[in-house]
Amino acid sequence: MKPPSFNASKKYPLILEIHGGPHSEYTVAFNPQFQNFAANGFVVLYTNPRGSTGYGSAFGNAIEHAYPSVDYDDLMAGVDTVVGRGYIDQTRMYVGGCSGGGVLSSWVIGHTNRFAAAAVRCPVIDWVSMAGQTDIPLFTYNFFDAPFWEKPEQWMKQSPLMYVGNVTTPTLLMTGELDRRTPMPQSEEYYAALKMRGVPATLLRFEGEYHGTGSKPSNWIRTQLYMMSWYNRYARPVGSATVGVVH
Repeated sequence: MKPPSFNASKKYPLILEIHGGPHSEYTVAFNPQFQNFAANGFVVLYTNPRGSTGYGSAFGNAIEHAYPSVDYDDLMAGVDTVVGRGYIDQTRMYVGGCSGGGVLSSWVIGHTNRFAAAAVRCPVIDWVSMAGQTDIPLFTYNFFDAPFWEKPEQWMKQSPLMYVGNVTTPTLLMTGELDRRTPMPQSEEYYAALKMRGVPATLLRFEGEYHGTGSKPSNWIRTQLYMMSWYNRYARPVGSATVGVVH
């Protein structure tokens, strides 16, 4: 989605916004969040990586017992494609998402520093603690081929928390205080680790919100304004190297 009066000869900041689920999909329906970002001068990239619905069972099941994995590769391929069109300011690229998008946005910044800032919202950070905190434990265990007490290495490998040592991206965390799906301790774990590492980080707790941060119109607006304020604060140094990390 492009800003009004888009001009391909100009350079625009990019927001990669990642859907949740992970088994869901973006459609062509009107999206006020993306329209608002575009109205404020951002190009918004929203894709359906492997694991999404709408492309058949094999596509949706490509992340079975491997989430995140190839979905990250698809997201980066999408970014590369848009960057290749020549109208993106690569010093001002941002990534965000809620729920499954929180999983993947935290995974992204643990595997590349190409984004100038991130807005990680209602994420899963640590699959082991998530299994004991969430209201959907059976769904959580379904992402693995054995429980964590039998195969802890797989649960750790798929947890964004285990890659926090790679993160240099300034990160905004936002979660509802009443969230039972991806409870607040998940965000707190990540926030504490980022602060221990000296990475710029802010944690916003939304009073009265369950899963997500926008059930009330006032909180929906706050979510948008907080994200844009955070993104507008940061840009990557021109010419700085991008670090890729093998997952």
